Amino acid sequence: MSATTLLIHNGSAAPDAPVSRIGGLPLAPAGTPWPACTACAGPLQFIAQLVLDGGRGVLAAFMCANDPGSCDEWSATSGGNRAYLFPPEGLVPIPLPALPARAGDDAYDEDADDEDADDDEDDVRQLGAVRTVEPVAAAGPEYGAAARAWSERSGRPRGQVLGQLGGAPDWLQYDETPDCAGCGGPMAFVARLEEGPDPLTAPNFGSGSAYAHACEPCGRAAFLWQC
Repeated sequence: MSATTLLIHNGSAAPDAPVSRIGGLPLAPAGTPWPACTACAGPLQFIAQLVLDGGRGVLAAFMCANDPGSCDEWSATSGGNRAYLFPPEGLVPIPLPALPARAGDDAYDEDADDEDADDDEDDVRQLGAVRTVEPVAAAGPEYGAAARAWSERSGRPRGQVLGQLGGAPDWLQYDETPDCAGCGGPMAFVARLEEGPDPLTAPNFGSGSAYAHACEPCGRAAFLWQC
């Protein structure tokens, strides 16, 4: 019987841990700038990194949380989100950018921003905590059924399933497989991500799910969500 590889919540980790995780700090080649939204110019929020097997690289996903819903952050091509496929070696944490100025503030103190980031529940750059994910094979080719079967077998809540790794995407709406900006071909499905059970670490996917794709020959990636 075919199986689906689920991403299971596996505890917390350091913000810069070189593991597959949701939240924390992104790891990237030295000198990589923190990405900004092309619509509002604010820093994107780091969502997740996935360490792909076989030395295929590290996929990192970001999306805009500066004014949710206004920058089309659900679209793979609008500029309200970004995904990267980095090489597997030599990665370092990208330094946090300054928080964007708020209405009525003359300017932010950048040093104070970094010191207070952990206390800022509305930090648009990071999620509230780090969740590691472990790939676990569950019987069945269909994501929803495999997640239910895992929950029943393990005795753990269905909400501990944080997504799917590889296989075929189970779209909530219609097929939105993105095309590679390099070669023009359809990108391969890499992972599905869920908001998860804890609001502290929940990306804002509109109560839906996100989908990460990559074109490994071109070294490109894309990210979108549906609800």
